Amino acid sequence: MHTLMVADDHPLFREAIGAVITAGLPGSRLLEAESLAHALESAEQHAEVDLVLLDLGLPDASGLEGLKALREAHPALPVAILSADQERRTVLEAIELGAVGYIPKSTPRRELQAALTRLLEGQLYLPAEIMRRPPAAPSSPPAEAPPQDAQRRRLAELTDKQLEVLIRLSRGASNKVIARELEIAETTVKTHVSAILRKLGVAGRVQAILAAGALDLEALLAERHAPSA
Repeated sequence: MHTLMVADDHPLFREAIGAVITAGLPGSRLLEAESLAHALESAEQHAEVDLVLLDLGLPDASGLEGLKALREAHPALPVAILSADQERRTVLEAIELGAVGYIPKSTPRRELQAALTRLLEGQLYLPAEIMRRPPAAPSSPPAEAPPQDAQRRRLAELTDKQLEVLIRLSRGASNKVIARELEIAETTVKTHVSAILRKLGVAGRVQAILAAGALDLEALLAERHAPSA
């Protein structure tokens, strides 16, 4: 039996999530919190919580502040964001801060149940539809971000197949989905992901997505096979 906590200040939404969990995860227990303070207190009192579903619009926390607070107070507690905010940058920032997943509130019921199952199995969940969108071009590049020519040089070290895997990682696809789309074994996908991380000099999937930055990976792949003038 799993124990989940939903931290959201709207009672009707907490009730709706409870119905989804009851239908999709029979026997599971749901704790409710209407604020960050309540969520922190409940997490302290219930060490058995397997997953926290955290809204970004709590009355006592702005944006990702609630995630930061929960991660600092309970670093071993899995926290997934459940929010109406569907900005790709917010999704990636949440994962960078330690969230185990990001679920838009508009997610259909069946997909939401699948996402919760995946998270409870210890897997990362990213919304595929959001991850497929090209990142918005920033008004000014972050100071710590490498120049695009440096990014291109790193990406140039990837094989065609590795670049195809990275394209799908950027869409939030799991190893199983990537294996199916590329018609390769799941173990081969894992090997490609390890090679991608090594060549890009990053520690994880999200860092690899960020390293690709605003570059159009599909265009880069197409350039390799474009006939020379």
